[in-house]
Amino acid sequence: MGGPGDPPEGTPEGGPGGAEDEYRSVVFDESFVRAARLREYSAEERMADHAPAVRRRPPLHRGLTRQALILAALIAIAFTTAIYMGLRQPYDSPQARRSVEPLRTTVIPLAPQGKVPGATDAERLYAHSPAARFETGAEGIPLPASRSTAHFSDSQVVTALTTAKDYIVRSSLHPEVLTGRDVHPARALVDPDQLDQFDRSLDHPAADGRHAPTGWMVRFDPARAELADDRIRVSGDLRAAETDSATLEVTADHTFVYALRPTGAASDAPASLFTVRRELTFRFDHADLRTRQVQLATSYVQAGPLACAEDATAYLRPLLAGQTARSGGPAGTNPYETDSATALCGTLSTSAQPKV
Repeated sequence: MGGPGDPPEGTPEGGPGGAEDEYRSVVFDESFVRAARLREYSAEERMADHAPAVRRRPPLHRGLTRQALILAALIAIAFTTAIYMGLRQPYDSPQARRSVEPLRTTVIPLAPQGKVPGATDAERLYAHSPAARFETGAEGIPLPASRSTAHFSDSQVVTALTTAKDYIVRSSLHPEVLTGRDVHPARALVDPDQLDQFDRSLDHPAADGRHAPTGWMVRFDPARAELADDRIRVSGDLRAAETDSATLEVTADHTFVYALRPTGAASDAPASLFTVRRELTFRFDHADLRTRQVQLATSYVQAGPLACAEDATAYLRPLLAGQTARSGGPAGTNPYETDSATALCGTLSTSAQPKV
């Protein structure tokens, strides 16, 4: 039988007193447990004693994103381009461009010494006048040989000459301009800074040396005369020169001869010749060359046959075949008005008239 206190079936295997008492060394009595000191490890100690369950990856040093790099490159290119263009073309800046001076005009009527000669055949008139050797239309405005200047290339000089020629053709040869029906062909080529003066000249013509439409264009009074032949005779030349590092100047000196007859007259009505000499000075800065527009500096016009007493400010009012100039001189000049232009009038030489 078993001893007192033992289970009836004996000591279990592995329990105290069993055959294999392998846990006996780890059994502590109550006094040992009471005397034991408990210690909680710090996080650092736990980290030192035990390897982390998950290995950390080293941080990625990617720098700027691809999109940010592209944006920075575009900004740098735009900034560099803006600086380059500012240095390369300083004349595009409004502050760098010089102010445009107003046009100064002089219109001198030339009065005939007798009756104005006429003929039903305009070709006959031309053939018996100094205009017999003139070219017809724009062919009488040839471009001169051009070359570069110190500050302007050859192509820029050519642009100045061709733009000046274009203005001369539009303001002296276009039928709609000559008859006063339209001014836009010439106006379209005027520098924007002179448009106010151009428009004021048409709205409020004045013989003040600044606001004479006949200084801007050749235009006949539509109530008095019309073209008898649209093959206008022309002769003259153009010259270009650099006045300073920012300005090209083109001077033009041309004589135009028109065959005219009374407005509304029959086609077989006598025609007469009317002569206009225009001396124009154009100025071009880099902006004008780029836009192909002109600055008109001066316009000196002699035209006849006209009557000195007639106002030639808004329109030219020709004396036609068989007519004579009325007596009387030009309008009076007041020397106390410093802003007014001197009224001038000349005599048309008989040698300038056709011999018919």
